[in-house]
Amino acid sequence: MDRRQVIKAGLAMPLALAGSARGQQPVFIADMHYHLLFIGPNPASTQPLGPNMAGGQATLVAWSLVGDLPWLAITSRGFKQKGAPKSGEPQKWLQEEIERVKAHISAQKLKIATTPEHVDAALKGDPHVVLAVEGASFVDDGIAQLQTAYDMGVRHIQLVHYTRNAIGDFQTEPPRLGGLTDLGKTVVAECNRLGILVDLAHATSEAVAQALAVSKVGMVWSHSSVTKTRKPQWTMAVAQSRQLAFEDAKAIAAKGGVVGLWALRSDVGATPEAYAERLSELADWLGEDHAAFGTDMNALAAPALTKFSDLRRVVEHWQRRGMSEVRIRKLAIENYARVLRQAMAARQV
Repeated sequence: MDRRQVIKAGLAMPLALAGSARGQQPVFIADMHYHLLFIGPNPASTQPLGPNMAGGQATLVAWSLVGDLPWLAITSRGFKQKGAPKSGEPQKWLQEEIERVKAHISAQKLKIATTPEHVDAALKGDPHVVLAVEGASFVDDGIAQLQTAYDMGVRHIQLVHYTRNAIGDFQTEPPRLGGLTDLGKTVVAECNRLGILVDLAHATSEAVAQALAVSKVGMVWSHSSVTKTRKPQWTMAVAQSRQLAFEDAKAIAAKGGVVGLWALRSDVGATPEAYAERLSELADWLGEDHAAFGTDMNALAAPALTKFSDLRRVVEHWQRRGMSEVRIRKLAIENYARVLRQAMAARQV
């Protein structure tokens, strides 16, 4: 074979592979916990969401608004509360932040997922963004604020974060409420009624158990990792205190929920391929219906993933490794889509 024939054969190889896959739907990507802030060294204006999602074929992204951001300070031990919000301030902050987020989504010509049909469209490749809130301090002034959030388009709410609220205890401070308060339990039930997905990330083990006892639909733990070797405590380093105990992860899965893996390099490894192996292990532990991407991108000091094309590398690693297409699709998008859709569909008018 001469040089021209070698080159010709080499060019024909990828075309043949592409042809064999033609007609097969691509593996689309979901992320249960993604940040794009309007402050800091890389604000939203410098890293537009549309091209980022397109670069990884991400079609269902939960954009997490940090509900307690104005009351947080960065310390040597991570985020700490720097003050208590006055009545009405968290609601005002949430409304202003949602307006900024919606303006960016509109400018990017993306859509907001508010119904089960929107989730179905995302599964077929139509990009949608889920409005999520990390830390529901805005509910401290009354349960009616959940309806207000719903009316603004919020469909995914994380109960607690890094500041104390009236809902429940969180992992990085000494517990003082015994898990969820009565208000916290009411919030879970009201989210079920409205059709809002409940996110248990950052909550203590006691709060997780109490939420599971109340909820009538599956919930998520959107981001961190699962440990079999320790019981996370607030006295530990943040990366360890923020882990989810295996027993709690199994309980979330048993209720039909999904656990997301963050991209913290010191925890999951330095590359997308290392992250892929860790998430595959999580799926082995919990079952392939109960693990998903929950990257926490743009909120980690040293991430293994920085853009959605990195998650595309994760999928490609699984494909090269011979993971079944069924399992890949579940981990990449279907698990989050399922639990989000179920929460939306459970809405009671």
